[in-house]
Amino acid sequence: MRLRTGEMTVIGRVNVASNVTLVCDITDNADGSDSAGPLRVVYKPVRGERPLWDFPDGTLAGREVGSYLVSDALGWDVIPETILRDGPYGPGMVQRWIESVDNHTDRGDRLDLVDLCAPGAVPEGFTEVLRALDGAGEEVSLIHADDPRLQRMAVLDVLINNADRKGGHALEGRDGQVYGVDHGICLHTEDKLRTVLWGWAGATVPAGLLADIETFAEILPGPVADALSPHITDAEIDALVARTNDLLEHPTMPLPHSARPIPWPAF
Repeated sequence: MRLRTGEMTVIGRVNVASNVTLVCDITDNADGSDSAGPLRVVYKPVRGERPLWDFPDGTLAGREVGSYLVSDALGWDVIPETILRDGPYGPGMVQRWIESVDNHTDRGDRLDLVDLCAPGAVPEGFTEVLRALDGAGEEVSLIHADDPRLQRMAVLDVLINNADRKGGHALEGRDGQVYGVDHGICLHTEDKLRTVLWGWAGATVPAGLLADIETFAEILPGPVADALSPHITDAEIDALVARTNDLLEHPTMPLPHSARPIPWPAF
């Protein structure tokens, strides 16, 4: 598989990212040739991770892989394929690149999955999360689509305890799927859920998603835990088990309860 073994070449950097985030092409051959064309990926070397006070140093890449493994085991395909491998700057997270739609340019200024609008002007099919002031001091509403593809992502965030679901981390792919990216600060033992997807707070988790979670709960203590163990601690796996069981016992999306329920900046 090229993702794991192909030759990786850096072609650019995502400058807005807080950690070193590189865009790479993977090819079958060291000279860059590939009959199938290069595979575009995102590469985050462990050595480029910014230290955090509440997450152990050097663990973010593994948490990205762990979050993918949870999404994959659920059968949801929310997170693009993600692995840990060596690269030009040492070991790091490597994830399949998503070609996303920019509604503001590609579709005639339609709203993105997570967006801003004027207060009191929330369009049909969207939910208001909060009102705030923009950089110019004007009041705006933070909104997100009332979309089952996005709702599935919000449920996944509860399970993996995502501390950083920004608006820019929810991508509408050109293939029609909705993907989540940037899961380096997930899977902590303490409750750290911070997200812009609070529109379903207090809502019942859909039956179809609960059925998937029930199946996931059955395999979690065995093969899923084994796959997660190189990337997160036993205590963090136990916390994932507890969150999964709690959501099955109380199938309601949580309400914000911390002083900082939304990551900042929100995009």
